[in-house]
Amino acid sequence: MFQAFELGPFLIWTRLLFVLAGIWLSTGFFLRLAESANLSLQHFRDNGWQYALTFVLGGRIAAMLASYKVYLQDPLRSIFLHDGNFSFLGGAIGIGAALYFATRGQRTTFLQWLDALLPAATLGLVFSWMGSFFAGDAYGAPTDAFWGVVYDTSYVRYTIPLHPVQLYYALFYFLLTFILLIIRKRSRRVGAETLFGIVTASIGAFVLEYFRGDFSIPVFATALDFGVITFLFASLGVFALIENRISARSSLVYEICLLAGTAIYVFARAWLDLDTFELRASQLLSVLALLVTVVYVVVERRKHPYF
Repeated sequence: MFQAFELGPFLIWTRLLFVLAGIWLSTGFFLRLAESANLSLQHFRDNGWQYALTFVLGGRIAAMLASYKVYLQDPLRSIFLHDGNFSFLGGAIGIGAALYFATRGQRTTFLQWLDALLPAATLGLVFSWMGSFFAGDAYGAPTDAFWGVVYDTSYVRYTIPLHPVQLYYALFYFLLTFILLIIRKRSRRVGAETLFGIVTASIGAFVLEYFRGDFSIPVFATALDFGVITFLFASLGVFALIENRISARSSLVYEICLLAGTAIYVFARAWLDLDTFELRASQLLSVLALLVTVVYVVVERRKHPYF
């Protein structure tokens, strides 16, 4: 493993170098995709430092949440970036959040920006996962396969061959980037890249997380939980579509019933005798991302039928 190396008086983190390379390439890629879609880049020129700040904060917060036990034991460590702990995906989400608020008053929709942001994000994730592989971060579960890798370090809890899950992820996002570019050339409606990209990435992450062997926040869920979550998001999508067609009173009743039903299920769940299974927190988040994306794209396409 090559977690870090010395360059004169400096300690250089290997994963950070890959992340920086990913940032450089994906930023240029994103700007070219946005420009080819006739999206105005003026707000990037005017507020570049704000986008840089949201990227750094998003990446740092996401990385801290993934390793929250480390930062609970040493809270002061959270304000120092020299440990190299950074999430490229969290940074991309931060950019997406900044774009959402920055483009609300423009003629273009946020979905158009997502179509340009997503292929650039998947390209950056290729480098991020490559850096994790060389640094020994986010290591895999034990395997008997001949391509298993062994890490000689104290913070990897296995001394036997492990799945190179980081390379699985890197290859997955590499292929997804090219598929998204093909879809971009052939799609006729806004949101095709976003819908296909996030749905595919969510499914891929859900499957690949089973090959992970490092620490994660455990989540215990039932099949009924996923059914209720799906029903909830579908109901929110229906509400968004009919919101302008119903009265304010009907809208309020709809919201109250939805919230009351959710609260009753959460309260009664502890008394339901259902089989539970353990998931990683990232797997639950991937399911939520999939549902949110489907609802959002469908609603936005109905609101903007000419895009």
